[in-house]
Amino acid sequence: MSEENKREAGRQEETAAAEQQSPPAAEQTEPAAAEQREPANTQEVSGTEPAGAGAEHPNQPQPDTMPEHPDASASDKPAEPAEPAAPAAANADAPSAPAGEAAGAGAVDPEREAKIKAAQEARAKRLAAKAAAEGATAGAVAGAEAVAGAGAGAVDPEREAKIKAAQEARAKRLAAKAAAGGEAAPGDAEPAEPKPPSPKQPWLDEAVELLKSEVHPEAVEEAVINELAGDMPTITVKAEHWRAAAELLKSHEKLGCNYLRNVTGVDYETHMEVVYFVINLETKREYAIKIRTDREQPSVPSAVPVWPSADWPEREIYDLLGVDFPGHPDLRRIMMPDDWVGHPLRKDYVPLDPEV
Repeated sequence: MSEENKREAGRQEETAAAEQQSPPAAEQTEPAAAEQREPANTQEVSGTEPAGAGAEHPNQPQPDTMPEHPDASASDKPAEPAEPAAPAAANADAPSAPAGEAAGAGAVDPEREAKIKAAQEARAKRLAAKAAAEGATAGAVAGAEAVAGAGAGAVDPEREAKIKAAQEARAKRLAAKAAAGGEAAPGDAEPAEPKPPSPKQPWLDEAVELLKSEVHPEAVEEAVINELAGDMPTITVKAEHWRAAAELLKSHEKLGCNYLRNVTGVDYETHMEVVYFVINLETKREYAIKIRTDREQPSVPSAVPVWPSADWPEREIYDLLGVDFPGHPDLRRIMMPDDWVGHPLRKDYVPLDPEV
């Protein structure tokens, strides 16, 4: 090839390379100087001599002694037509953009790598601190659980021993009850020790004995110590013997219950009771005397002739419960009007006027 042809081919390759290397204005993000520094890298990557190498000095002739590039024959063949020269220049210049980017990346990479490394180290430190804190917390929790487990292990045997002892005690109680002829039932408690007699038990025994001996052998229906009322000696006297029993309670020298503290009436629906509370003010001996009566025609002999203070209480019981007191000097209503229908304290009472 003559020198003229080589120069012409160089010009064509330079023009094509310039057109190929000139990006649009919107895409030019790096200085042109950076693009101009890439021919050496381009040569290494592509393995061909850049087409623009001879174009840097257009008027400088190429020496005849320059060895031809291995690809020179390939470049010479399409040299006559202008169109193939552009692809050749494009092929030669194509790696230059990635090489430029690689160079730019190479300039940014150290800083980026340093930032990434610093972030990783900071994150590793945070994770290590968090792991240490969690490890301490977990250790404390594990220690607490271990202590709790140890405590549970220490309590379980004691609990089992208590359960076993309770079962054995219950079995003994059931066996003792079965041996005594009693019927065993679940939850039965051990038979309690007999309670000591009430300090008022002698008062009760003495009064019952006097009533039976001096009033009538069948004058007393029942006699108990009412523990809920402070160990009150309670005697149930038959209505037909009540007047004689009242006189004995008041006048007998051993009893001497000369004061009537209170009188009350009770509706049990099956029957009615009138209760008289008497006391000896000197010895403090006291009794509760109950008199039962039929509910359909309740009647109790009045105690007013024995204890005049029974006047108004018996009138109240007559008014509100309808109990008749034969022998009362002035038995009439004390709260409700005389024409009132029914007795308000009876459990079957139905008012004629619900609004009243």
